[in-house]
Amino acid sequence: MTLTILEPVAPQSARAKAAFDSPASLRMLIGGAWRDGAETMESIDPATGRVIARFPDASEQDVDDAVAAARAAFPGWAATLPAERAATLLRIADILERNIDELAELETLDQGKPLYVGRWAEIPGAIAQFRFFAGQAMAIEGRTITPSINYQPAGKQMAAWTLREPVGVVAAIVPWNSPIVLTAMKLAPALAAGCTIVLKPAEDTSVTALRMAELIEEAGLPAGVLNVVTGRGARCGAVLAAHPDVDKVAFTGSTATGRAILDASKGNLKRVTLELGGKSPVIVLPDADLDLAIPGVANAIFFNAGQVCVAGSRAYVHASIYDRVLEGLAAQAGAIQLGHGLNPATHMGPLVSARQAERVASFVSDAQQQGASIVAGGQRLGDAGTYIRPTIVADVDPDMTIVRDEVFGPVLVVQRYDDIDAVVASANDSVYGLAASIWTESLSHAHRLSRAIQAGSVWINCHSMYDASLPIGGVKQSGFGRDSGIAAMDNYLEWKTVCAVL
Repeated sequence: MTLTILEPVAPQSARAKAAFDSPASLRMLIGGAWRDGAETMESIDPATGRVIARFPDASEQDVDDAVAAARAAFPGWAATLPAERAATLLRIADILERNIDELAELETLDQGKPLYVGRWAEIPGAIAQFRFFAGQAMAIEGRTITPSINYQPAGKQMAAWTLREPVGVVAAIVPWNSPIVLTAMKLAPALAAGCTIVLKPAEDTSVTALRMAELIEEAGLPAGVLNVVTGRGARCGAVLAAHPDVDKVAFTGSTATGRAILDASKGNLKRVTLELGGKSPVIVLPDADLDLAIPGVANAIFFNAGQVCVAGSRAYVHASIYDRVLEGLAAQAGAIQLGHGLNPATHMGPLVSARQAERVASFVSDAQQQGASIVAGGQRLGDAGTYIRPTIVADVDPDMTIVRDEVFGPVLVVQRYDDIDAVVASANDSVYGLAASIWTESLSHAHRLSRAIQAGSVWINCHSMYDASLPIGGVKQSGFGRDSGIAAMDNYLEWKTVCAVL
């Protein structure tokens, strides 16, 4: 086991190399024009603490202007033929694909994730979103209805049908953990439906959102259809969520912020979809294939340094295999190489900020003080203070904070169980209900538990498996509405009923 933190390797793309060498100056996109802000913020490479970019901290006036631009562009974009919208989305996908290496390097510098995560998983996933929803743009359908209205005029007939129409101006507010793919999950269905958008990226990771907007412009998107405002959530994001000319908010992030967005939406009763926090259970049954389960459970929590909404952070392992699984998970954790994401030998990068690393470390420290055992990791490392060693915590009480609250870092809590019904009750004993996974060779157990677990997604013998066709979202305090898949189109379309006497 090594505690060495690997140093960065210089990026290859021109933009990423320039940002690596000296901070870039970036601007917001409003109404087809790129503009500066009266104030600026800094984007910091979390692995080194170096500033890689400066970007605007949007004012209330900037947000007003962006919403006005989206409102002005809405009638024209909504009236475009579905085939035109589909063709635009396909062009966006092609342009992103041509620039995938640059985007991956920028994402690593901005967020800290290993280059391979962006290059081979998340950015291809973002591209797939645009291609999938290009098809959905061509498949928006209403229904014909035969009504049973018994008081129509004599000698006449009744006809009724429904239309699907774009909801209007969408505020898309995305988090910092997987910026490119989560941005695409908002933009692609909204554009396919005929909506216009004001995008608010996270203040910690705005670089790739602004670069994506440049590339999307190349696809010929009309001015004002996509606007990007950057800045602090407490100012820019709050104004956007409450804005009376925004028709819908699509948000991914913490449950606390989701509540604030719901409160802000009350003014004009805007539509809201929320994909929020999680404390996803991972259940390992005694008949599980441990050669598959042990690395799978480790990857479920340590991928992207645990900064994943659906991270499998609560492992329930049957008593008959508990010691073997715990030992295997500890070995997996100890073999993970920490380092700068631009180093090809890095398995896990830093957390997004020193602030986040401090928060995660406090969960581990508190659990240890309450009597939990640290089986692996637990330390905060690096000059910038942003690395957390892959951590496994055992001997916990179900009421401990580390068991109940979302940590959002590379921290796995492992608990033993004896009875299947009891473990289902434990897994469901959470305010969250975003995701879960079940590890078993029994078809019967797989089906029974997948129905019994209260979660928006359940994986069997895998975790965090995503595709643009698969709906993503939660139950309970993990939110409502779905991203991805056909279901996501419902977020951005309204039903209109037409009834006629013929």
